[in-house]
Amino acid sequence: MAFCDHCAGQRFDRAQVLRTLRATRRRLRAERTECTGLEAMDLAIQAVRSLETIHLELLEDMGDDTVIH
Repeated sequence: MAFCDHCAGQRFDRAQVLRTLRATRRRLRAERTECTGLEAMDLAIQAVRSLETIHLELLEDMGDDTVIH
């Protein structure tokens, strides 16, 4: 199965986010840090914000017959 560049990028981003969230969970468990649900969400959001995700540019000069997906 092959994916277009856009879909492949989304799959990569999703996998990267999941790995980061799992690493954050492992870190919290290892530190035996007790926090509220809100604090845990804040830590998760901070972890995802720290990621460098790729950005795909839309091509303005694409013809009408071009298929993206």
